[in-house]
Amino acid sequence: MLFVTYAGLRAVLEAWDSDGFPEALAVKLELLPIIFPVHMVTGGLSLILVPGTILLRKTRFHKIIGRITAADILLAGITAPFVAWAVPVTIISAAGFTAQALVWTGLLAAGIWNIRNGRLRAHQTCMLLMAAVTSGALFFRIFLGLWSRFGDHHYFNDFYALNAWVAWSLPLFAVLIFHRFSGRGLRGQLH
Repeated sequence: MLFVTYAGLRAVLEAWDSDGFPEALAVKLELLPIIFPVHMVTGGLSLILVPGTILLRKTRFHKIIGRITAADILLAGITAPFVAWAVPVTIISAAGFTAQALVWTGLLAAGIWNIRNGRLRAHQTCMLLMAAVTSGALFFRIFLGLWSRFGDHHYFNDFYALNAWVAWSLPLFAVLIFHRFSGRGLRGQLH
C-alpha cells in the first residue's frame, strides 16, 4: 500500500515538473501543457482512490469516494489517448496505452451501469477488473525499472511497446482467471 501511495503521489507532484522526466515524457509536457499534467494528476490519484474506494466498501463513505474516483478515472481515461499519441515511442505502445484507457473506462461504465440496475455482484466484478487495469500503471513502472537495470538498450522500443500492453493486461487476465477458478465466474455479469 505504501508503494501504491508513493507512486500515486509522485505522479501528482511531478505533473508539471519535467526536470526528472525522460526526454519522451518531457516532450509530451511541452506539446500538451494542460492535458499531460491533468492526466498525470488524475492517473496518480486513481492509484490512491481505487484501492481507497475498495477499502471503504460497506461503509457510508464508499458511495461518495466512488463517485469521486469515477470522475477521476473518466478524466484520466479521456486524456490518456492524447498523451499516448503525442510523439509516441512506437505506434504499438500508443495503441497499448489507448487500449488500456478504453478498457479502463469501459469497465467503469459497466460498473456504474450494474450498480444503478441493482446488480451488486456484477458491479463488484467490474470494479475489481477496473482495479486490475489501474494497477497497470504500477506494473509498467516496475517493468520499466527492471528493464533499465537489466535490459539491453538496443531493444528498448520493442520492450516499451510490449510493456504498454502487458503491464495492464496481465493483471486483468490474472483477475479474470482468479474469478474463473474461484467459483465466482463472470458469465452474465458484465452487461
